[in-house]
Amino acid sequence: MRTAIFDLDGTLVDTSGDMLAGANAVFEANGYGSPLRVEDHAAVAFAGGRAMLEKGASLCGFEWGGRYQEAYEMFLAAYGANLDRLSVIYPGVEDCLEDLAVAGWKLAVCTNKPSGLAEELLQSLGLRSRFGAMIGADTLPVRKPDPEPLFEAVRQVEGDASRAILIGDTITDRKAAANAAMPCVLVTFGPVGAAVAKMDPEGLLAGYDELPDLLSTLVT
Repeated sequence: MRTAIFDLDGTLVDTSGDMLAGANAVFEANGYGSPLRVEDHAAVAFAGGRAMLEKGASLCGFEWGGRYQEAYEMFLAAYGANLDRLSVIYPGVEDCLEDLAVAGWKLAVCTNKPSGLAEELLQSLGLRSRFGAMIGADTLPVRKPDPEPLFEAVRQVEGDASRAILIGDTITDRKAAANAAMPCVLVTFGPVGAAVAKMDPEGLLAGYDELPDLLSTLVT
């Protein structure tokens, strides 16, 4: 059985606005205002909470030092309280998932977002029921780019790792797929844009209307 594994942030859902708002809440609480902006730092948002805290601190000219874990926990709380206020599903996702399911594909999510937040976001946006598995950053002792989360996603949907593919948006996804010996499709509608081609994925995706046909050429 063919399996399509999707990253979440920056692939299925544009979460940059809510992610950056959560990080800015931490800086605001520490008297530094809101250094992170969607128009400039969306790519940082898709790299996760730690990347945003590091980028914001760099912009503000300080280091978290021994307060880093406290800052990260503050981010998780602030983000978790408003994780679906600005986030939007990318155009065509829902129709594409329906088409893939009808065609017999097993569907899963594999994200480096904490699993509780990922589950809540997918439920809130009405996408969770589409997926037979949801692997988060803390589901296993390891996360992407380690290949084991991809293998676990395949196991949970009772798929075949030799007929699985990862759809993502970052170098982490590209490396995870390569480590799992799976083909990879990277989206070109994220903040990195067409430059993801430099990561040499097996496929590039400009819009979800193209994905069913593209997957059929990459996984037989």
